[in-house]
Amino acid sequence: MKINILTLFPEMFNGFLTNSIIKRAIAKKIVEIKIINIRDFTKDKYGRVDTPPVSGGAGLVMKCQPIVDALKKHAKHSHIILTCARGERYSQKKAVQLAKLPSITIICGHYEGVDERVNKYVDELISVGDYILTGGEVASMAISDSVIRLLKGAIADDSLTHESFNDNLLEYPQYTEPYDYQGDKVPLVLYSGNHKVINRYYRKQQLKLTKKYRPDLFKQLKLSKEDQKLLKEKDIDQFELMAIKKGHKYLPKK
Repeated sequence: MKINILTLFPEMFNGFLTNSIIKRAIAKKIVEIKIINIRDFTKDKYGRVDTPPVSGGAGLVMKCQPIVDALKKHAKHSHIILTCARGERYSQKKAVQLAKLPSITIICGHYEGVDERVNKYVDELISVGDYILTGGEVASMAISDSVIRLLKGAIADDSLTHESFNDNLLEYPQYTEPYDYQGDKVPLVLYSGNHKVINRYYRKQQLKLTKKYRPDLFKQLKLSKEDQKLLKEKDIDQFELMAIKKGHKYLPKK
């Protein structure tokens, strides 16, 4: 996959490109990321890429010409995205859609916005949330990161199976050793070795957490009879009892 990012501040991406999963994905040639400096395309005799808006007003607006010329050179046959508050709110569903494309180009807005005429050159507008950022650079990193990790080989396939927002559910709780940390213990069911019981526990936790923290997502769920049964159960004690009755294959570490 190829990702182009059009920005006025390419130096902001130095850390993003040279760390963790993104760095490895680039090294493995799973993704190619090109950071394009919009300033390189301005034809303004003073080298400007922004001006006050026509008719006046606060702040500066990014000029149309440098952006369009950058797109013409680098974004042929690419799916073009402009980050702006007007756009569709970004989601995991959208990340999955973008990850299936061979190439995406993200335009980072800045200052008070972008010349309205740029919109006719883009395929879609995306907002990463209902808040204001100083520019689209952080948004473009968020979009790129969420897409790259979905690409085959970027991370282990198992890591993608039970993630938050898959099927509109938050991820279940995860624990590490030791079993008992200052009196706070790992649920015994996770030591049972009974994957059917464990998966049932996971499902209940996903339902409970989504209902508590993201009621907007919970309302979109089509609950099965088993889901409804899980939600009616008062606590997880019965899961632990079921696991104990089956016999523990692994004992908690002290």
